[in-house]
Amino acid sequence: MSLPRVTYSNIGVDFSPVHDHLDRLIPDFERDVLGKEWKTAFATNQPQRFASPIDPTLALGLFPSTSASDIDAAVQAAKNGAAIWNNSTVAERLDFAARWYKVLEEDKYQLGLAALYEVGKSRLEAIGEAEEAVDMLEFYPEELRKNNGYVRPMNELIEKETATSVLRPYGVFAVIAPFNFPVALSIGMIVGALLGGNSVVYKPSPECQLTGLLIAEGLRKAGLPDGVFNIVLGDGEVGRQLAQHKGVDGVAFTGSHKTGMSIFRNMANGPWMKPVIAEMGGKNPAYVTKNADIARAAQGVVRSAFGLQGQKCSACSVVYVDEDVKDEFIQEFKKFAETIAVGDPRKRETFMGPLYNSGTVERFKSAIEEVSQKGTIHYGGTPLGDDFPANYFVGALAEMPGPSRLTKDEFFMPFVVLRSVKDLKEGLAEGNDVSYGLAAGVYSRDQSEVQFFLDNAQAGVLYANRASGATTGAWPGAQPFCGWKGTGVSGKGGLGTWFIPQFMREQSHTIMTV
Repeated sequence: MSLPRVTYSNIGVDFSPVHDHLDRLIPDFERDVLGKEWKTAFATNQPQRFASPIDPTLALGLFPSTSASDIDAAVQAAKNGAAIWNNSTVAERLDFAARWYKVLEEDKYQLGLAALYEVGKSRLEAIGEAEEAVDMLEFYPEELRKNNGYVRPMNELIEKETATSVLRPYGVFAVIAPFNFPVALSIGMIVGALLGGNSVVYKPSPECQLTGLLIAEGLRKAGLPDGVFNIVLGDGEVGRQLAQHKGVDGVAFTGSHKTGMSIFRNMANGPWMKPVIAEMGGKNPAYVTKNADIARAAQGVVRSAFGLQGQKCSACSVVYVDEDVKDEFIQEFKKFAETIAVGDPRKRETFMGPLYNSGTVERFKSAIEEVSQKGTIHYGGTPLGDDFPANYFVGALAEMPGPSRLTKDEFFMPFVVLRSVKDLKEGLAEGNDVSYGLAAGVYSRDQSEVQFFLDNAQAGVLYANRASGATTGAWPGAQPFCGWKGTGVSGKGGLGTWFIPQFMREQSHTIMTV
């Protein structure tokens, strides 16, 4: 069946065939996949019930958790697998990637639905994420292929001497994934480690264990030597024990700044520094100048702020608007925001679903209360109503009179702060004055302003004049996703050229012919 391909930016496409297909799949998924009791080798503790954020009465399934001895066993299995996979050829890794690509292409709608139920994503957000994962299995293997497996001849200084640079695997990588993109971010880190020749111990988010286990099933179907891929289940304590395990040679992590930095510091405390590949959130400002297409700017900010309920590391959560067009921007924002549907993400018309958990609900309420006392709420911020569970809210646009924790801290919710500024320069000065540096966007029809933004924004992912999203929508091979400052640790990001080499270390081979 040929269906339109869903990405994060092709907003003008008619996705009716996709929705028709999902109308047929959703009842079967609820009947055949949800509510099961799962078992896996390295999770032997008693299973627990997990519910969907869509509806607390909807059981995702019963999932066991991993004990300390299970972690030891999983890491030992990975070390056994590494003895084989560390020495695999580039051709063997590429053959595996081609098999996994075919499996993901077949399974993408099931994986997307798992993300819909576990995270509360809208249909198109969920299927778009699965499509992104499929594209990773095209882009990253091609990078490995065209770079000759990262083997490169070097300068020959004397006759009969050859010198070669070779990137080689570290050994065993722990992959610790977040809740908000349980398919794409998990698969991205896993494929980076595996194509780099490492074995993997993977821990999905505790609320996204269904997605994690379905990914593991797909890898089993794709075929890997025993021990090369292993999955553990559980809460943050399981992740901490895994990251600190002496048998782990590197950690790939996506999540909060606090947790990521604790992993980084721990990996620096041993007899040698072990690699950490981390993406740790963002504040992601947008800038609207007096020369902007205001309607386009409002649409881009709404989509980036309210898509996935603002629970993206690249979600726009603060917008700096030229004082001359502030009132017009607020009106256009409200006009467009009122057109998006908030509700049950199983429905085809829904753009924005529930907040993820009670902690997010409390943060949202606290922010609304703070603005009520110190600023102005221009739009939303209210519960959806009695017909919905308590974690459904209308996203909020709030204006604050000056910098505050609301303009500096990451909150991971559908809440965007407006700041009125004299010009782009003033806005950038304030927008750069944060610990994060993931994404930023600008709206202006003045090319000199766009260039000033590109030259001065302190973030790794920059956009200009995007109606599909002010700060969101990165895609494999198109927008490398690199965190600056407190967002990242290496100065290199995912989705781009320099991702796989981070999972490898350089070795030079100098050989004399005798």
